[in-house]
Amino acid sequence: MELATHTTTTAADALDDVEVAVVPTGSVEQHGPALPLGTDLYSATEVASAVADRDDVALAPPIPVGVSSHHRQFHGTLSVTPETFEDYAHDVVASLAEHGVRKAVFANGHGGNTDALTRASRRLRERDVAFATPWNWWSNLEGLESELFDVDGITHADAMETSMMLYLTEHVREGALEDAEAGASDAWGESVHGAPVGFDAADFSNSGAVGEPTKGSVEAGERLFEKATSELGALVDWLAAQPYADLRPEAHR
Repeated sequence: MELATHTTTTAADALDDVEVAVVPTGSVEQHGPALPLGTDLYSATEVASAVADRDDVALAPPIPVGVSSHHRQFHGTLSVTPETFEDYAHDVVASLAEHGVRKAVFANGHGGNTDALTRASRRLRERDVAFATPWNWWSNLEGLESELFDVDGITHADAMETSMMLYLTEHVREGALEDAEAGASDAWGESVHGAPVGFDAADFSNSGAVGEPTKGSVEAGERLFEKATSELGALVDWLAAQPYADLRPEAHR
């Protein structure tokens, strides 16, 4: 069920069948000259929407703006503090728990959100409000990225994100992909003798991109999307089958 489309009276009945809430979390931040600012928001929302037709799932509206201060030098980037984001995510799930939905997945599209989502999930569990877990759409691709692009994992505005946007949206400026790649860094971050010295994207990427976005394709995006949605569905299956009491810390003493 897509929660926002219900009325309060229809939600009262529909929530009786819900086992798991899915909360999409993204960002609005620079993704170089070719990809839209909402890249992470689009990917998280679309992947999460794949489970919206399930009666045992409540799909919450997305949390659009995330922890993105490391992109602040690029125009269009929006950001909130980690504390604000953590509290917001926590409170959304706590609200659902008040209506009996005490298991949740944060379906996340932005790596910068992960630490705050982990802290929010820990707080919810420690206070016996709900059990929540952060899940990134790329977290269990099982080597698909290596097969498609000969890379290990996702970076930023790279071939993987370009592919997802080509498949999911019409907002990619394909004519700017070569410029994005020309000004991209080879990897995320910069270090000297093992010490990090590049903390913001502007420290090491002229275009804001990382990797080789020109390698992205619609076909690769479709395969990435199908794998991500399959993994989310399997995670929801697992979580729906768990008795809430078994997810409490006391159950493992």
